Amino acid sequence: MKAPHAPCFKDTLGKFVAVAGRHKKLLSLTSVVAAIIFSSCVSVPHAVLVPPRIAGAEFVGMQECAMCHEDLVEGFEWSTHGTLIAHGDESMHLGCEACHGPGSLHAESGGMPNTIVNPVNSAEACFQCHLETRGSFHLPYGHDMHSGNMSCTNCHDPHGDASAGGGMALASASDTCISCHQAQGNHYVFRHEATQDGCTVCHSPHGSVNDKMLKSANASLCLQCHFQQQTSSGQILIGGRDHANFLPRGTCWTAGCHEAVHGSNISSSLRY
Repeated sequence: MKAPHAPCFKDTLGKFVAVAGRHKKLLSLTSVVAAIIFSSCVSVPHAVLVPPRIAGAEFVGMQECAMCHEDLVEGFEWSTHGTLIAHGDESMHLGCEACHGPGSLHAESGGMPNTIVNPVNSAEACFQCHLETRGSFHLPYGHDMHSGNMSCTNCHDPHGDASAGGGMALASASDTCISCHQAQGNHYVFRHEATQDGCTVCHSPHGSVNDKMLKSANASLCLQCHFQQQTSSGQILIGGRDHANFLPRGTCWTAGCHEAVHGSNISSSLRY
């Protein structure tokens, strides 16, 4: 169901402007009211996304991009973002140029880098659609997207399977994380079973209010999996052992108990 449009009061506005014309003090107020009313008359019931703009450039369509980037354009149709391509005379800018901006200057210059929007250099090209992700990167703990040392393309392939490990990829999403966090991807004798389900079981890769981008703070993160029905008052049984005296010491991995959270070669309880 579409949201109802705001009522239009153009007739009322016309009368108001006529009165304001006789009283100069009302002219400034008239301009403000006019902006509000006309804005309500053209309101739409959904978000409107506009492709990036490049001064002096015009949209040329994907076929122009294919002159140099044939391999990318050819495979893009079957990609995650490719399913969003619109077709028709009025939609040429909803292909490559929806993310990269109008490409006429880029084509005419023979591919000069500063004549096109490159998501590798700025995440803003991605954030124009992924608004919720922009907010996540402003949380206290997250990957450093604001210094320019990282971009969305470090983890996602915008021209292929944008979701790491998705589609026909044989790799898991965690392999993307391990490409940088290699120590956490070691093959341990005693592996934390949670790692088999992926890093995002415990971590929020775009940002979190918790240190180390954890989804939850303190022992509550571990208790999402290591929960045991309690049968006696005064006890907190976890793994058949009373943890009532251990939990006040801090997190499970900082209280000197289970510090090898990703895995261990010598301790089945991941103590060290």
